[in-house]
Amino acid sequence: MRALHIKLFTLLSLTLLLAMAAARATSEDVQAVAEESTRAWLSLTDQGQFEQSWSDAASLFRAAITAEDWVRSLSAVRVPLGQLKSRAVSSATFSRTLPGAPDGEYVVFQFSTSFENKASAVETVTAMKDEDGKWRVAGYFIK
Repeated sequence: MRALHIKLFTLLSLTLLLAMAAARATSEDVQAVAEESTRAWLSLTDQGQFEQSWSDAASLFRAAITAEDWVRSLSAVRVPLGQLKSRAVSSATFSRTLPGAPDGEYVVFQFSTSFENKASAVETVTAMKDEDGKWRVAGYFIK
């Protein structure tokens, strides 16, 4: 009987470890896809394609700000910083809930960024899985 308990315990432990590994792999896959779409979107802002960045943003983003207001705001904040020099992910956090946003799938990225006119900046970019299942940017803040 004791041998059966040990076998069951071993089997349950192995199952738990495999489930944890699968969950981690899935989380890393989600982060990778979200990061790829986020970097593509950031590239638009780096190239001054502000209206296109609005068009390519999540539906939640587009509902919160008009294209004209987005272009005006980003022009005032982003243009003075100059050309991008470097950008590296400093953190990425997956969440199903965010304050003021509907439940869904989100990854909040923080990038350590350097521009020609600002050596050290922090960009916080929230990516979300949009209604069509694609990852898009739902929020952008630079400090």
